[in-house]
Amino acid sequence: MQRQGPGGSAAFHFRVAGVVLLLVHLLLVAWLTLRPLDVVWVTAANFEPLAGIRADLALGPLQAVRRIGEGLLLLAPLGVLLPMAGGRLTVSPLASLTRTMAAGAFISLGIELLQTGVPGQVVDVDSLLLNTVGVGIAHLLFVPAGRARLRRRRGRGRKPAPAPAPREADTEPPRALRERAPQGTQGTTPTITRVGIAP
Repeated sequence: MQRQGPGGSAAFHFRVAGVVLLLVHLLLVAWLTLRPLDVVWVTAANFEPLAGIRADLALGPLQAVRRIGEGLLLLAPLGVLLPMAGGRLTVSPLASLTRTMAAGAFISLGIELLQTGVPGQVVDVDSLLLNTVGVGIAHLLFVPAGRARLRRRRGRGRKPAPAPAPREADTEPPRALRERAPQGTQGTTPTITRVGIAP
């Protein structure tokens, strides 16, 4: 949303709310993913794409849904909060989706790299894939419809500017043009009175 016209204050507050919610969400994600865990054993790091997802599916449908759902939902709010904090109301849907998913992928990659030094946490490339897909799904579900609704609301809120009142000089022609010349003649040529020049 751009700060233009009378809706600028509302757009600014909306953007500030997006930034605050984004920071709160990132703090929550950092607490969930970067706190040390006291566990007896951990699985090995997974650097093979889709290997972790296949392993989850092998555990049965309930376990697979829970684990894959956690990966999709962890960063999904970023799909809405990043555009909200950016504050753009008119933007290409494809460009917005690409930027948001790229930002989500970088944040997820940062989390995975930081987890290498946290006891009990394991690096998993499938987490990065699921996090990024979750961001994209949330973006597609909420952002285009939300922007269209806000654009319609902003369009209804704007009143057309009143037309300026015509000046008297614009509405009345000069006196020489108002006097109609007799038919068959061209009329008199308007003259300007001579003004004296001061010494």
